[in-house]
Amino acid sequence: MQPSSRTWNVLVFSHRPEVREALVTAVGRRPAPDVGRVRYLEVGGIGEVLAACDAGEVDLAILDGEAQPTGGMGLARQLKDEITNCPPIVVSVRRADDRWLATWSQAEAVLVHPLDPLTAAETVADVLRGISSGVSDR
Repeated sequence: MQPSSRTWNVLVFSHRPEVREALVTAVGRRPAPDVGRVRYLEVGGIGEVLAACDAGEVDLAILDGEAQPTGGMGLARQLKDEITNCPPIVVSVRRADDRWLATWSQAEAVLVHPLDPLTAAETVADVLRGISSGVSDR
């Protein structure tokens, strides 16, 4: 695989700054050499998520499934239902048993806490590769 010079805009949503930091740290600034670099937009409010995704400023969204008052899974479903050309979504969950909810939320992938940096980076890299190859909804 060829190294990529592309930079992706990845939105990370959680009402808790420490969760956003954990997600950013686990995925890293370059999840895989062939997908390029990641520029993060960290947001704590639903309005910010909706505005950024609706404006087309986001290549990938990582949403905290445990966010309050609205969790990332419900938000993922809303984004998929309401935004034309919705970016791919990765949802983070606290329990592996909650993975099934990602199917309902229409997320492309799921991360389970505690986050494993290798798994998190590879999961995000796989979704970004899907965008590059035209496999995603975008």
